[in-house]
Amino acid sequence: MSLVQHIDDAEKGVFDRHDYPIPITLSNSTTSQSDISHDSHHRNEKQVVKTSIPPPSTKKLAPRKVSIWIRGQLWFNTYRKLFTFVVSLNIVGVILAATGKWQYPRHYSGACVLGNLLVAILMRNELFGRLLYLIVNTLFAKWTPLWFRLGCTSVLQHLGGIHSGCGLSGFMWLIFRMVWVFIHHKTTHTSVLVFGLITLVIILITIISAVPWVRNTHHNVFERHHRLMGWSGILSTWIFVILGDSWDTNTQSWNPNGIHIVHQQDFWFVLGMTVFAVIPWFTIREVKVDIEIPSPKVVIMRFERGMQQGLLARISRGGVLEYHAFGIISEGRHAQYHYLICGVQGDFTRSLVENPPQRIWTRQLKFAGVSNTSTLYKRGIRVCTGTGLGAALSTCLQSPNWYLIWIGSDQEKTFGPTISGLIHNNLGPERVTLWDSKQRGVY
Repeated sequence: MSLVQHIDDAEKGVFDRHDYPIPITLSNSTTSQSDISHDSHHRNEKQVVKTSIPPPSTKKLAPRKVSIWIRGQLWFNTYRKLFTFVVSLNIVGVILAATGKWQYPRHYSGACVLGNLLVAILMRNELFGRLLYLIVNTLFAKWTPLWFRLGCTSVLQHLGGIHSGCGLSGFMWLIFRMVWVFIHHKTTHTSVLVFGLITLVIILITIISAVPWVRNTHHNVFERHHRLMGWSGILSTWIFVILGDSWDTNTQSWNPNGIHIVHQQDFWFVLGMTVFAVIPWFTIREVKVDIEIPSPKVVIMRFERGMQQGLLARISRGGVLEYHAFGIISEGRHAQYHYLICGVQGDFTRSLVENPPQRIWTRQLKFAGVSNTSTLYKRGIRVCTGTGLGAALSTCLQSPNWYLIWIGSDQEKTFGPTISGLIHNNLGPERVTLWDSKQRGVY
């Protein structure tokens, strides 16, 4: 039997396997017993295994050696595959254009620049992202082969690879365009050259601010520069496009003909960029929020109205400069509230503890996360640690065939009664395992 058949049969629940008794804790009390069915060669026989919580492990396990091949596969994930494909394709295009093998970019280099930047913006747009998830969840749920659905989930999870790849590719094409303009600078107006360089510098700053090291270690710097430079880049691009399309190189004069500008490809590309960049900002609202601080490590935020599973909320205290994304916990669209779990780590979450707000800015158009694709599958297991529960719990609350494994330190005390109540009131002991790493250690 092939690996794909094994996977599909396992999802259907008919995969022929041998089960062995494994200790499982269904609560974080000090002692626990669980009855586990043991399938022997005769399916009707059952063995009841009684277990108690093992003491925390004090022995350090020697790290296992992982082959270079496996580490390479883990590193070269779908994100990097999509990024490499997009950038490589554009590099080939730039080389062909530079050597004269492909004439289109020499005449319409602006379309190559703005086409890439438009796709980059689309990959991070809430409306476009929700549309992609809706199409995949509607067309391919449950009936397609499991390997195909896993592939769809992986691609949707790593759309950032296309975002980054197209952003860098647009920058490369802009360098090509500026080199081409400077080569023919005698027929180009100085203002076109100036705004081309300004746009180039702005896009470069935007790219640098999104480098993983900057984004992870200086998140506020990333948020401010990426957003402000992005808007500045759109503004300078508009000026660059209008100036370039209004300058007649043949007569060496300005011809600000609106009809002529509208008929140019780059006009429609930059218009699309602007529209998709503006749409989310029309959904910003300042809404009421209730803050619960069960421990110094965690903040629970409660908002009105229920949500479908698999969505992320972006919130801000100021409404303009900084937005922070958190997974939404909700019992369903019919629910009265939805919740966010915020781990107290950076300046933003620390301010929620020191100065709890009564109202906060949020985008009403929510971003779809990878959990949104759980509807593709008949059943599944969500494994999460700590505050990662925020992105996982809604799937198990709203889908009866999903099992939750939550690993954390003294979860009920750390996360408080609200989150514990959501779990215990909606998930039976047969659908959840809480692993208290403080009591039981990490194996």
